[in-house]
Amino acid sequence: MHIREAVLEDTRAITALHTARVAVWQRLDPAGRVETVAYDALNVYERWLHGGPWMSLETGAIFMNHLLLGGGLPLVAERDGALVGYAEAYAGVEPEPFGAHLYLNEVTADDPEAAAALIGALAERAKRGKQALLVTKNDDLLAHVQARVRPLACLRRFSLSARQGQVFYRAVESPDASPKRIEGWSMPIGRYTSARAQWEKLWAHIWDTLPEARTRRRHRLHMTAAGQEMLICAQQDMYDPRTAEIFMWTPKVLTPQIIMAVRDWGHREGYRTLNFAIEEADAGVLGGDAEGDGFHLETCALTLP
Repeated sequence: MHIREAVLEDTRAITALHTARVAVWQRLDPAGRVETVAYDALNVYERWLHGGPWMSLETGAIFMNHLLLGGGLPLVAERDGALVGYAEAYAGVEPEPFGAHLYLNEVTADDPEAAAALIGALAERAKRGKQALLVTKNDDLLAHVQARVRPLACLRRFSLSARQGQVFYRAVESPDASPKRIEGWSMPIGRYTSARAQWEKLWAHIWDTLPEARTRRRHRLHMTAAGQEMLICAQQDMYDPRTAEIFMWTPKVLTPQIIMAVRDWGHREGYRTLNFAIEEADAGVLGGDAEGDGFHLETCALTLP
């Protein structure tokens, strides 16, 4: 088994590794009914909907280029010259309990040996860099490796109505996607993976070449409210255009005034409902009218023997 950093030429093999896990390819016909079709009958965006950028060679190459330019760390596992595994990680610095870390975003492999080798390689990198190795708790992933898991935070999701509020704030579009903007900042809202991984997914304009992706509104905002600075991405729901999900990076703690400012901004933009995935310990800042949907997600530190 050989572990190395990925190169652009690996894109085809990594795509094949991911698409092999999709049992059925489907799309909506003109009448809105689901139909099963051959992979080659789907366009690039329809393939994307089955699992993201690694569902086609075209989007895989765009994403790999982004990672190799500093967006993230892609690793591959080879056995006898054949690519048998892929891992993707993001380096970040956030306030405690996360600190300096490598976040393991995904591991896709043909067998447990390849998955364990990739995780082990990332653990060694984290150790050399004096970083923690973080992962979203995933029993399928952890089944590949013997490790000690220490829970750090639990994310829960709530919805709030967008409405006018008596609060002064300023919100302007802010396209600069440099990750230095969020170094040392927390991500109290929308941290499904890590602050850096979410930043690379949401703030960069790498998917603007997909016409279907451009029809879904995405706002990248620099907002100040109650003397506090924050960067906010608001993403329109794929199926309900009057709903948006909020993602937030900030150097300070959340306050009710910030939530009020976001709700007022959402109302002015024509949204009816705003979704907030927030750490369990901070959920009280949303107020008594927040409605939970039962979703929860744990971030853990991973320690290998």
